Amino acid sequence: MDKIVSLCKRRGFVFPSSEIYGGFASIYDFGPYGVELANNIKKAWWQYMVQEREDIVGLDSAIFMHPKIWEASGHVAGFSDPLVECKKCHARLRADHLLEDIGVFADEKMGEEEINKIFDEHKNKAKCPHCGQQDFTPIRKFNLLVKSNLGNFTDDWNKEPCYLRGETCQGIYVNYKNVLNSTRVKIPFGIAQIGKAFRNEITARQFIFRTREFEQMEMQYFTHPNEEMKEYEKLKNFRWQYYIERLGLKKENLRWSKHENLVFYAKEAYDIEYRFPFGFKELEGVHARSNYDLTQHAKFSGEDLSYRDPKTGEKYIPHIIESSVGVGRTFLAIITDAYTEEEVNGETRVVLKIKKDLSPIKVAVFPLLKNKPALVDKAREIFNDLKGDFMCEFDDNGNIGKRYRRQDEIGTPFCVTVDFDTIEKDNTVTVRDRDTMEQERVLMGDLKQYLKEKLA
Repeated sequence: MDKIVSLCKRRGFVFPSSEIYGGFASIYDFGPYGVELANNIKKAWWQYMVQEREDIVGLDSAIFMHPKIWEASGHVAGFSDPLVECKKCHARLRADHLLEDIGVFADEKMGEEEINKIFDEHKNKAKCPHCGQQDFTPIRKFNLLVKSNLGNFTDDWNKEPCYLRGETCQGIYVNYKNVLNSTRVKIPFGIAQIGKAFRNEITARQFIFRTREFEQMEMQYFTHPNEEMKEYEKLKNFRWQYYIERLGLKKENLRWSKHENLVFYAKEAYDIEYRFPFGFKELEGVHARSNYDLTQHAKFSGEDLSYRDPKTGEKYIPHIIESSVGVGRTFLAIITDAYTEEEVNGETRVVLKIKKDLSPIKVAVFPLLKNKPALVDKAREIFNDLKGDFMCEFDDNGNIGKRYRRQDEIGTPFCVTVDFDTIEKDNTVTVRDRDTMEQERVLMGDLKQYLKEKLA
């Protein structure tokens, strides 16, 4: 994990937010290569979930929504984590994480009484990660919604509270009827969205795995009540294949994990877990949510959210199955899966073997020597020709070996080198493959098509 964090900082993938001011806990910024990888992840997800599916449409709902939405969804009353405080150093900690560290399972969805009972039985083994003491307060539930003063001019945050959204799916539920009335979708159909969410995490940890500001990729699928579980199984298989076929993650690093403690309205819930450096943890949730969400919003808003089948005339509240995954967790899984150390000629080569279409930079173009204008000019010509088709980088800093290593570390699939043979002999360039390190001479006129075929 330390090597991955170091690489992400050193090579411009992820920076601690507000670093020149000492940082800001559990908030991170994507750097130049990080934002390219994140955008490629979102593009791949959108293509798989929306572009290639006739039954799923897109949405981009607002981050701020009417406060009653969060009352209807249960977030105001029940969106919380179990909080304990160390009596010695006053660090605030998640009780389920403390228990997890000593091998005791506790679900954050458990009631306050239930999780307090488990914690009381095992707290003599738990230690504060900050001071090492074992003296804790009783557990209390801490609400994760982030409050805002939007539209509140009283300076009293408890009066007319507004919230930054804790999840993106509520924006889908409250727009379900708008989508139904403005498009030609019919049940079963899905609505997909990518957007920011915010949670006041007690102890956000493990780099970008758990942060207070993050981006979700969610799809809510509306079904007939009798078809919910059939569609749920189809969705589970569809999402599993995405990680292996579309993202190229190693199958042995993925597994299913069934939720033992379901929220009262759920029929079933599974997580796709990934083997991160700190163990198998949730990458994506795939849940069968029944009709709870639409029923609640109908009740609180007074709007009829039922669906009438145009063929049979049957009227019902649709049931919902969902797929929900974070951009940051997908990002970390891809970096973890791709991180490779190899010995080459007695030296260690660090290379990110990211699936080529996800790589931040697709092609790097080098002149063999930076002090030879003819080489530099020809390399610039090639770079300018390619940059409209691929995300490219021009690099003339240092010797070729160092440039190759830099591109290996950011996962660039192909490096194109302009040498003296290019301009004096045969008009060919050297194309070097990231994974095999093999080099091939390619005619300049064929280069673009060659790269398109290799990157397809």
